[in-house]
Amino acid sequence: MDRLVLKNGCAVALALCLTAGAGAEGTHDLKVTREFTAPVEAVWAAWAESEAVKAWWGPTGFTAPIAEMDFREGGTSLVCMRPPQGPNLCNSWTYRRIVPHERIEFDVDFVDVEGTPIDPAAIGLPPGIPDLVPHVITFEPGADGGTRMTVLEQGYASPETVEMSRMGLEQVLDKLATFVKQ
Repeated sequence: MDRLVLKNGCAVALALCLTAGAGAEGTHDLKVTREFTAPVEAVWAAWAESEAVKAWWGPTGFTAPIAEMDFREGGTSLVCMRPPQGPNLCNSWTYRRIVPHERIEFDVDFVDVEGTPIDPAAIGLPPGIPDLVPHVITFEPGADGGTRMTVLEQGYASPETVEMSRMGLEQVLDKLATFVKQ
């Protein structure tokens, strides 16, 4: 289903791929496209630089105290977000492919603060969240000098898990939109 929503002055096009055929057999994917007023270089840098990631990563109310970026093909970044009440929730981002200012492909794994993989259920996440979530982020220049960015997350077990991820991702992208305006 596609729809256009206006959030914080930004047009948000959401495309949820909820059929079994959308991902690997029996899985569901999430695809969100967001228009930013900032140029591609600024939006790109927000994904690549430690201090930038710390400024916007995590849903509303979360902080990102750790963003140890190893932003290169084959590199692995450690990114942790902290809810208002509770411990850090950490992920590793292992980069498969990077095409500067066009595309980032990476796998997100749930890890502890040292980077050791952990079961998402062990940290209280609901069933249906896979241990590893492939991501593809694409960047396109807009006609007005802005950026059209698409986030594709792959391999969720259920439409409910996709919806939960979509809600968090929308909040994260709202924070990114605010950050790149500065």
